[in-house]
Amino acid sequence: MQNSTYVNTEQVKQTKQKATLARLERFSQITDSSIRIPFTNFKFGVDALIGLVPFIGDVAGLILSTYILFEAQKLGVSWHIKLRILFNMAIDFIGGLVPVFGDIFDAFFKANTRNTRLLKNHITKQLKARGIEN
Repeated sequence: MQNSTYVNTEQVKQTKQKATLARLERFSQITDSSIRIPFTNFKFGVDALIGLVPFIGDVAGLILSTYILFEAQKLGVSWHIKLRILFNMAIDFIGGLVPVFGDIFDAFFKANTRNTRLLKNHITKQLKARGIEN
């Protein structure tokens, strides 16, 4: 009975992790690559658009990016991963503050996609370490 409870707990945890990653991937897609420039493969997102508004847009983008950090906290990831997420957020924010160049930088850096990938890699490693395949 106890082994069955452990398996069910692991299954629930894995299901929650997958659902969180799906939400984060959708969020990252919207904020970083939801708009395609016609006749090119280049995409940018809402984060780059709101970043066009000097300073206020960059602060708004930073606030949006904290969603990934909150989800990382809920998932219980290590401080090392959260520190890397914060570092990416800081680079995106500071880079975005530079007039004109910052707007171009925002479109290319895609901090939310980087942070979602960090979490996905971390969770995948955890599952493999516990012998659970994705």
